[in-house]
Amino acid sequence: MKNEELLNLAKKVREKAFAPYSKFKVGAALLTKSGEVFTGCNVECTSYGLTICAERVALTKAVSEGFTEFAKIAVVADTKEPCSPCGACRQFLHDFGDFDVILSNLENDTKEITIAELLPFGFKDSDLQK
Repeated sequence: MKNEELLNLAKKVREKAFAPYSKFKVGAALLTKSGEVFTGCNVECTSYGLTICAERVALTKAVSEGFTEFAKIAVVADTKEPCSPCGACRQFLHDFGDFDVILSNLENDTKEITIAELLPFGFKDSDLQK
């Protein structure tokens, strides 16, 4: 799947975001290595700590359907620069390997990087005491 197609899916799902408090809508589209696509939008809660980001929604939807190997994810928001995942999402994505991340905004400014570039010293299960 081309990056533009994935970005368009992220833009489309962004409109479904539930962001009554921040008004900051984010969309994500996650491509599995087998070609399946899972989308997600942010869902806010009055208790902000319970809010879930678009990237984690897309990833948990994929995992709940049995997919754990990913090729790339597109993230879109109405920002001046291409939108980058928060720290929690960076770690969450990092747990599933190093794959491409396409950052974008509504002006179609894009930047393509990898999970490793987003979180160069991410926590790994090999860091756990065994």
